[in-house]
Amino acid sequence: MSENLPPCPKCSCAYTYEMNALVVCPECGHEWVAAEDDAQAASGSGERVVKDAVGNVLSDGDTVTVAKALKVKGSPSGIKAGTKVRDIRLVDGVDGHDIDCKIDGFGAMQLKSSVVKKA
Repeated sequence: MSENLPPCPKCSCAYTYEMNALVVCPECGHEWVAAEDDAQAASGSGERVVKDAVGNVLSDGDTVTVAKALKVKGSPSGIKAGTKVRDIRLVDGVDGHDIDCKIDGFGAMQLKSSVVKKA
């Protein structure tokens, strides 16, 4: 065999083999999809990745710039494009708002990562 197959997750047998899209253990008969192992390993880290409008990875404490003008409910003027926002926090917000921050002149609010660029 040219590729290394993972051992059986149930009995740890090293003699697994591929059968179509499945990986099979000859000792215990357990069958699984090899791609599931990769997905579980990636999701096992528990850390979600938040990217800005350009594709840069954001983290807590970053400084970002608003990429486009935003309307703010209850305010006569919105947030202008180019406004700097310091010390952001990444949160699991409502309706895609995944950045919690304070903006000078507006106060605390939540933004979508798709409308900011990392500074």
